[in-house]
Amino acid sequence: MLRPARKLRTASGPHPVRNSARNSRTPRKSALLGAAALGAALALTSTSAQAATPAPRHYVALGDSYAAGAGVPGQSAGLCLRSDRNYGHLVAAALKAANYTDVTCAAAKVKAMTQAQYDAFIRVNDPQLDAVTADTDLVTLGIGGNDLGVTDLGLGDLVATCIAGAVVNPLGTPCKDVFHHGYWDWSSWSWQYGNDDLADRIEAARPQVADVLKRIHAKAPNARVLLVGYPSVLPADGASCVFRQPIAPGDVPYLHGVLGELNAMLKSTAAANGATYVDTAAPTAGHDVCSDDRWIEGALPGSPAVPFHPNATGEKVMADAVLAALR
Repeated sequence: MLRPARKLRTASGPHPVRNSARNSRTPRKSALLGAAALGAALALTSTSAQAATPAPRHYVALGDSYAAGAGVPGQSAGLCLRSDRNYGHLVAAALKAANYTDVTCAAAKVKAMTQAQYDAFIRVNDPQLDAVTADTDLVTLGIGGNDLGVTDLGLGDLVATCIAGAVVNPLGTPCKDVFHHGYWDWSSWSWQYGNDDLADRIEAARPQVADVLKRIHAKAPNARVLLVGYPSVLPADGASCVFRQPIAPGDVPYLHGVLGELNAMLKSTAAANGATYVDTAAPTAGHDVCSDDRWIEGALPGSPAVPFHPNATGEKVMADAVLAALR
């Protein structure tokens, strides 16, 4: 069921930063003064940016597990895996939204915007667009990734296929071979590829996402609508993933490219339907599942999060991207 809109308390102020310099008093004093000046400048910039964005009367967050903050404490809404530290909650708090409604849900596909969502025949969420009303003046939507899969697992389909393929063919491109229909061509004596199923599924989702954006505008004519893209889950080069994730390094560039195609589709669809696209791939680059400083957790999360999803830091960075897009 939909969670009722509720008032949000403002976030607490910044925490003091302890200076660890061990030099003489004069350099230490200079460092402290420099840090204080920098902190004041950042605070002024943040305050000015927030002041430039009026507090929403009614902010509605729609989307899938990346929008829900799946696995990030604290969780609610059952199988929807909704976190109170997802980017929607953080944006609502930063903007001091008068009312905030979060109906994001893990495993949601585009159709979950207009239909009740079922996972393994269990109804887990009402149609998400039911939460959008005439008084809604801000909407964030993060959707499309689960449409790469064909079952209720959504994106989990893709992950499971790629991991299983890496077990039997760790030095090849088993995931790409499945979805891009790789085959050996005897006439050219080379490995060739046929149709790319994932590229087709991305294109099939385009008119569906466009329809959702149109429906949002119809239900809330005065709302600012932001279509939030997906973060950098994988690097462009598979070398950094060797022995780190259970995915064949040869598949990493392909999967990175698929995510890029998905984000490109979302960006162009937003532009064509009166929405603002929010790029979360660029600000999370270098903090993927194979990095030393992960904001997106891998198969064995080091911080609370569903595998291959943003942790609390990742959700914070995505929130910052949304706030930047609103300025």
